[in-house]
Amino acid sequence: MPSPAQKHPPLPPAILFDLDDTLISAHTHPRETWKHAIETLPERPEHMDPDVTSTAIHKAAKWFWSDPVRHKTGRLDILTARRGIIGRAFEEVGAFEDHVLEALGAHFTEIRREQTALYPDAVATLEALRDRDIRLGLITNGNKAEQRAKIERFDLAKHFDHIQIEGEMGFGKPEEEAYAHALKSLGHDVSDTWIIGDNLDWEVIVPQRLGFYSIWRDPVGTGLPDGTTAKPDRILTRLAELTET
Repeated sequence: MPSPAQKHPPLPPAILFDLDDTLISAHTHPRETWKHAIETLPERPEHMDPDVTSTAIHKAAKWFWSDPVRHKTGRLDILTARRGIIGRAFEEVGAFEDHVLEALGAHFTEIRREQTALYPDAVATLEALRDRDIRLGLITNGNKAEQRAKIERFDLAKHFDHIQIEGEMGFGKPEEEAYAHALKSLGHDVSDTWIIGDNLDWEVIVPQRLGFYSIWRDPVGTGLPDGTTAKPDRILTRLAELTET
């Protein structure tokens, strides 16, 4: 990974972008969001403690998303996954009726939707790259309807030559077919293409093995997690850094 004193390579002919927590803030601070959802839940049961319950949900979510098989099925049906996570947490902290589970899941989903926003420099960066005739691709995992809704909500389609959603294609990151299809659609080889995203497995470890120049998106500036084996070619806190050098 280049040190701060080193020059970064010139921009490539093509760049693949991730969506969530790369161009839009979608999943940051989940425990705090769960706590807020519990605190503001209409008709919250008196014995539902926001701190205890949000901690249990966060624990259940970490367990659920830690398994690659559960992760794939869950991200393609996020509402069902969310209900299962809440149910697992409820088993730990105390029994609540099904209508409470459903209400909390729906309330959290609405809060999360309201919180999701474009990063301030996202559009300007995409426009600056397009002005330099760089071909851009969007490659995102997840459910077709949910991811398309985000793309339409933030009017992102006009910035990309290729948009690829796991739920539409039937394959997604880190499957090699996902990267190969995106490259073919952009008309460039892996040696001519960068990939940018927040997931160290999907946008760094696997892509580097395939030959990509891989940039890890660290929007909150926390740095690489302890124990990771990933060594990104570059780390971006602000997207605008791409066009500033």
